[in-house]
Amino acid sequence: MPQDYYEILGVNKNASDKEIKKAYRKLAMKYHPDRNKSSEAEEKFKDISVAYGVLSDEDKRGMYDRFGHTGINGNYSQEDIFRSINFEDIFGDAGFGSGGLGNIFESIFGGGSYRQGPRKGADLRANLQITLEEGYKGVEKKVSYSRMERCIECRGSGAKSGTFSKTCPTCNGQRQVSYISQTPFGQFTKIAPCNECNGKGKVIETPCTKCFGKGRVRKPNKLKVNIPAGIDSGSRLRLAGKGDAGELQAPQGDLYVVISVKPHNRFIREGNDIYLKLAVGLSQATLGDKITVPTLNGSSKVTIPPGTQSGTVFKLKGKGMPNVRGYGKGDLHIQVQLLTPRKLNNEQRKLFEELSKFEEKELKSNDKIFNRVLKGVKNSFF
Repeated sequence: MPQDYYEILGVNKNASDKEIKKAYRKLAMKYHPDRNKSSEAEEKFKDISVAYGVLSDEDKRGMYDRFGHTGINGNYSQEDIFRSINFEDIFGDAGFGSGGLGNIFESIFGGGSYRQGPRKGADLRANLQITLEEGYKGVEKKVSYSRMERCIECRGSGAKSGTFSKTCPTCNGQRQVSYISQTPFGQFTKIAPCNECNGKGKVIETPCTKCFGKGRVRKPNKLKVNIPAGIDSGSRLRLAGKGDAGELQAPQGDLYVVISVKPHNRFIREGNDIYLKLAVGLSQATLGDKITVPTLNGSSKVTIPPGTQSGTVFKLKGKGMPNVRGYGKGDLHIQVQLLTPRKLNNEQRKLFEELSKFEEKELKSNDKIFNRVLKGVKNSFF
């Protein structure tokens, strides 16, 4: 079983971004292959870097906390996570910035040199509100949002129709330039994106008049989203490739749909369990009755036994919310609340007056029992 990312960095699950960054920098300085020549350094550096790449990103961390390694491995490769880390921000002038990153990446993952290139499109967020009933059954909803889409005029190239971009004269199309710098740990070659072409490798001399050379334009968009049964507020659905279009034909980002469930006027949800307060008449509670109660999927019968007290809770197993992963359902908890009539006609008043005579006797009897119990409690404490 893969080791927990929090354990790898030695932080708890409530650690702040600052604490995670501090823990990673300390470990990375210890195991960086340029400083540590032991056989295990590269593998250790890869593990802590991937852990940091996940926990330092709000979306990846949320997905990991919810679904574990399965949620991460199903959506991101370790190489992509490693590439997403801003080493310059972490190490600064210590010599472990983007300089030398290509060699590290190649030795760890067996890939080529690291290049900035056109950036992948940004991930987007859209909020979607549903009812509790929709969350119970699952539903298909439409979500509206705006995103950057590939320019139709230039087909995403950024160059005006009939013209072409040319190879950057500064980096010769390599998208990056190399610098040699001296650090406290020796001489390092720093590889950085080319400033002339912004790491794209090409220069546009005649920009497209519609997108102004960006290759993308912002447009409104609508999308159908399948909401799974059992989903709860705060859940996020990832729609791959439905975010912003990438720069100059780079891959599109993802769309994250964040779900909120409207408060219900009768039911309260806690986890997969549902709670309902149900008004019951005095005669029903005293004599017992079989009553119909509402559920999220119709109604059910509940037997109220004679002598039921206000506040008594009955449980209907399997009548709560379905588990979002398909593992069974929660329960419906019904709390009885006695309904006291506000107005009485003459006949009702006479009946209650007769009933009060019997209640008075019973209350006095119970009061004697209560006083005996209370006296015993006092003696034991005082």
